[in-house]
Amino acid sequence: MTGPLALDPARSALVLVDLMDRILALPLEPRKGTEVLTTAQELANTFREAGAPVVLVRVERPGVADQPPGSGLASGLARQGDIEIVKRTIGAFQGTELDARLRRLGVTTLVFGGVATNLGVESTARAALDLGYDLVFVADAMAAFTAAEHEASTRLDFPRLGTVVTADQVRFLAG
Repeated sequence: MTGPLALDPARSALVLVDLMDRILALPLEPRKGTEVLTTAQELANTFREAGAPVVLVRVERPGVADQPPGSGLASGLARQGDIEIVKRTIGAFQGTELDARLRRLGVTTLVFGGVATNLGVESTARAALDLGYDLVFVADAMAAFTAAEHEASTRLDFPRLGTVVTADQVRFLAG
């Protein structure tokens, strides 16, 4: 994709996966967790300003009374009105209210960012595709444990599932 992508804010939602301090602190590629977080925060602000929902997904380990330190969302990410989803599997749809909440809002297009590109993001996206959503992937709002894993998803898998863009290509249709 070379030009801007025009999204309908009434039908689109941003889904940010596992942007938690303990995950963002891991050695990630092709960009650091801090870079992913900065881009994700900018995207979230763009969605909020357009009146489009922001979904923040975080993982909790099942069967564990206390989660490890850093298991909450990254500081400063969540805002009033955002949708927070707690998942206990790799993807964010299994065993959560994510699909029901998105459908109640009339969302048909999901725009993805997060960590890890080839795990939590890709698993959630594949389930979303099975559920009939249109998918957009913001490649520079993601990272994985190796650059090769990130590139395999963004260059091989994601183009088959939806549209791959960079954050600066995300725009909203004029109301």
